[in-house]
Amino acid sequence: MRRTLMLSGLVVAVALALLWATGATDALARWAQTAQRDVQNAMAGAVRALRGGQPGAFWALMTVCFGYGFFHAVGPGHGKVLIGGYGVARRVRVVPLAALALVSSLAQAAVAVALVSMGVLVLNWTRDQLLGVGEGIMTQAGHVLVGAVGLWLVWRGLRGLLRKPAPHDHHHGDHDPHHVHDEHCNHAHAPTVTEMARLTGWRDTIALIAGIAIRPCSGALFLLILTWQMGIAAAGIAGTFAMALGTASVTITIAALSVWAREGALAAVPATRIARALPMLELAAGTVITLVALQLFVQS
Repeated sequence: MRRTLMLSGLVVAVALALLWATGATDALARWAQTAQRDVQNAMAGAVRALRGGQPGAFWALMTVCFGYGFFHAVGPGHGKVLIGGYGVARRVRVVPLAALALVSSLAQAAVAVALVSMGVLVLNWTRDQLLGVGEGIMTQAGHVLVGAVGLWLVWRGLRGLLRKPAPHDHHHGDHDPHHVHDEHCNHAHAPTVTEMARLTGWRDTIALIAGIAIRPCSGALFLLILTWQMGIAAAGIAGTFAMALGTASVTITIAALSVWAREGALAAVPATRIARALPMLELAAGTVITLVALQLFVQS
């Protein structure tokens, strides 16, 4: 059963590659952008309804915000690339990666709230100044962080490929279970499957969250500024986190698909060679992440 799921994951990976190669993802992005604009108009209407005291307006706004976050995540963005690329590159399990996707989305909402709160209460910024910072320097900083994660994966992939396995790594019976391997160890060896089966430390976790969170969603900034001006800032903050949940619904799906596709790609690899195949995935995924980040940085 497990092998069947892995092979089906390979089918998913091939299907996604074909969609990208044929330009179908471009059509999806255009559809998402159109839907996002429509939802943003609905969001403005829901804010006005809430300000007017209409019954059920609060939950209507939360629903619209969730939808905005969903369509925003479906369209072009660095969050999907980072979560999906990391899921392919590192042999992390679905649950930790999905949790990371959720925390990253919530952190992105918190950054938007903090930016608008500081800009309005402390710095007395105008709407244009807030949007300029959020969509300007913070967006560029996010792309730089994403590119840094990509380069980090490229470096680790190259290091893994250049590292020569010790003779006992090919035999399961003569490995000393008490020997501790770390980056300062003089004993040359390939990384073990266990080492590759988890988020590799707090540095990776912080880098992934920061790479996504530092770029606040433009829709969240729009909502926060609008509700602040109308005197219903609490509703704007709640709506921003509803957006985050909508975004997370997509990035969590991407996390699961990336793990599924990776295991499918590894299904045909002999167990004794998986530890050597993983650095190749790191190198490939890191290269893609770096190139996408560079493209986004240039466009911004």
